[in-house]
Amino acid sequence: MDLKTYKKIHPVKYYKDHLESNIRPDGREVGDLRPLAINFGSITSADGSSIVKIGNTTVVCGIKAELAPPKPVEPETGFLVPNIEISPLCSPKYRPGPPSEEAQVYSCSLADAILNSGCVNLKDLCITKEKLVWALYCDLVCLDHDGCVFDASVIALVAALHTLTLPRMRHNADTDEREVLEEEPREALTLSSIPVTTSFAVLCGRIVADPTAEEEALATCTITITICDATLSYINKSGGDPVEQELLDQCIENAMKREKSVRALIKTMVKNKK
Repeated sequence: MDLKTYKKIHPVKYYKDHLESNIRPDGREVGDLRPLAINFGSITSADGSSIVKIGNTTVVCGIKAELAPPKPVEPETGFLVPNIEISPLCSPKYRPGPPSEEAQVYSCSLADAILNSGCVNLKDLCITKEKLVWALYCDLVCLDHDGCVFDASVIALVAALHTLTLPRMRHNADTDEREVLEEEPREALTLSSIPVTTSFAVLCGRIVADPTAEEEALATCTITITICDATLSYINKSGGDPVEQELLDQCIENAMKREKSVRALIKTMVKNKK
């Protein structure tokens, strides 16, 4: 039996054989992260944009700012509306039609990750109290799905927000007349933090960092760790048995490494833009 056939018939045993030697089929050790690349301002028609690539996973983010009335209960608060699309183009496991449950969960979790970290203060999007605010529609599309789409989406949205600029507005609250001050420079959005998410999977009793799509499919448990400005912000574990504290500490250390590299890339981009 050749290796390819053996992998198809016994995928768990195939991975277990590799992990017993502390190696994964793609050549990484269990704690290794895949290469990460960020391209800033990729979409010229958007108000902010980025492309993020983690290994073979690619996510593009475009942000469009539109004017809207605020909610009556939050008269000084704007809107941040992320939407993640995982289409059949990125992986054969997805089918055409309405958004998958996975995409809807990712969209809600993405909004929580950005807002709970304090990255964006929605009050900064207010133009006129009770009358007019900015609504940021953040569209994220997965172009290639090879695991950790949510991690790539968080980084893509944070990177795109750092490229976002809003036109200066003149608004008459009495007549609702609006004027874009084209002659004045656009304003960058003030961001208070840089949240970065890293995922892990429990596979054959071992914790692997930054799992591929194949590893995610075979995993019995997933752990998502969010680091914000070198500080642990959030941990979410779904399924599986309890994880020992020592292993969890190793995951946090790995997540810190990715957060450090992402923060350095974004800060370099911001510095070069000035």
